[in-house]
Amino acid sequence: MYTYIILLRGINVSGQKKMKMDALRTLLEKLGFQNVATYIQSGNIVLQAKDASIRNLEDIIGDEIREHFGFDVPILVKSKTDLERIVKENPFKDAITLEGNRLYFVLLKSVPEQILVESLAQETFENQEFRITDSCVYLWCKNGYGKAKLDNNLLERKLKVQATTRNYRTMLKLLEMVKG
Repeated sequence: MYTYIILLRGINVSGQKKMKMDALRTLLEKLGFQNVATYIQSGNIVLQAKDASIRNLEDIIGDEIREHFGFDVPILVKSKTDLERIVKENPFKDAITLEGNRLYFVLLKSVPEQILVESLAQETFENQEFRITDSCVYLWCKNGYGKAKLDNNLLERKLKVQATTRNYRTMLKLLEMVKG
């Protein structure tokens, strides 16, 4: 069995794409996934699967959500190893940065083109610092994410990849869940 973290983008936000986590857990269990657990209402799932293909999991889960809930949802799947590496490689580790819920992980579905990464890395955003890797943009928002100009939507446009954002606390909770 392989342990995966499933991240859904844009559900239960401002009354859009409503999805109850207990209904989602039940749906995933019916598909044969094991040890299905969710964290808060924003589409964070940890589960175990026999299939090692991330692309297959994205397709299966996406198809079932569309069929059961009636809408499409961008889905990112990360392995346990991916998640551990992403959290470990966080470049913003000082205590001031970690407190106050100002550190965000913009998880990328695919590796952005190097020229796009280099172009974005040259830009500056007031009260924000960021570091770009192949799988994550680490984003420190000094005044909070709600006031950030460099957000998930802008990163998707500039890097031309799908992404979903989680705060530091959520990443730590997901890491705790995969270590079980």
